Amino acid sequence: MSRHTAIWRVGFAAILLGLSWPLAPDSSAGPLDQLTDLTDKSAVIITLKGRDNFNSEYRYDVSVKNLSADTLISDSLVIVLDKVTNIGGESRENLNSDTILSRMDVLGQDGETQEGKPYFQIPAGSTTDLPPHGQSLPATVRLRNKDYMIVFTPAFKVFGLKRPPPEPKHPPAAAPQPGTTQAAPGRNSVDKLIQLLIKKGVVTEEEWRKASQP
Repeated sequence: MSRHTAIWRVGFAAILLGLSWPLAPDSSAGPLDQLTDLTDKSAVIITLKGRDNFNSEYRYDVSVKNLSADTLISDSLVIVLDKVTNIGGESRENLNSDTILSRMDVLGQDGETQEGKPYFQIPAGSTTDLPPHGQSLPATVRLRNKDYMIVFTPAFKVFGLKRPPPEPKHPPAAAPQPGTTQAAPGRNSVDKLIQLLIKKGVVTEEEWRKASQP
C-alpha cells in the first residue's frame, strides 16, 4: 500500500467517524440537565381557573415570580410538578404509600423528567428577560383526579437560566498629547517583517532603502 493511499484511507475514516458521532447522543442526559434549579430563588403563583366536577378535572394558571437579584431568561423557565399533597400536607396515600401524584392524570404537559415527573414550559411573552421581582406569564396545568379526592394541592419546582451580566465596557483610548507622534497602526509588524526578510537574504538593506525612498 502506498503512503498516499494510507493517508487517504485514514482521512476518509476520520470523516465517517465525525459524521456518525452525533447519531449516538448520551441517553442518560435529561431534558432539564442544562438548566439551574431556581426553586429557592423564585415563587410559584398558582391560581385555580376552572373546575369540572363531572370529570373531576381542575385547571390552573401557574406563573413564576423572580425573587432573586438576577435577571432570568424567560423562554428557559420550566415548572416541574414535583408533588401533590392532600389536606393534611401528605404527599402519599396512607393505605399503600403510593404518591398522590401517581393517582392524577396530568393533561397537556410538555414532557417528563428522568424521575417521571411532568413539566411545563413557561410562555416567554413579549420580553426575553424576567427581571428581579418580575412575574412571568402563566402556563396552563390541568389535573384530573382519578380518586375523586376533594381537596389537594399541587407543588412545583422551577428550573431555568440566568442572564449573564453584561461585559464591562473598556475605557476609550487616551488622545495623544500635543507635540507627540503616534506610530501608524501595524508599523511595528511591518518593520519586523522587513528585518526577517533581510535576515533570510530575500532582500538586502540597500535594496530596501532604495525601495522605501519616495
